[in-house]
Amino acid sequence: QVQLRESGGGLVQAGGSLRLSCVSSQRSFSSYTVGWFRQKSGMEREFVAAINRNGIGTYYEDSVKGRFTISRDNARKTAYLQMSSLKPQDTAVYSCATDYTQNRVGQTPDWYDSWGQGTQVTVST
Repeated sequence: QVQLRESGGGLVQAGGSLRLSCVSSQRSFSSYTVGWFRQKSGMEREFVAAINRNGIGTYYEDSVKGRFTISRDNARKTAYLQMSSLKPQDTAVYSCATDYTQNRVGQTPDWYDSWGQGTQVTVST
């Protein structure tokens, strides 16, 4: 059963923007931290951003600070990743994930319990 589904990826020129969405079918989505991760070709998954359950606490990987914004709408059971000033090095498969442990917001993939299948983001020069 697919619990998280990403959308919004695509091909964009450098300097452009995309907004990724992560729609959840989890009953307790509003209780979970949501993280966005990415996996570049031939590389390990890496942390991008995370947001706590009420949307107030956010955490970003250094290379995306000031360019990416994570947010959520618990009424819609959806999280977002707004990406601006995109660079070719942002090219990757982007996945969202939820952490069932409350009051924890982190970058460790092992902390996250459910994962979406990912959406491809390609940034051209």
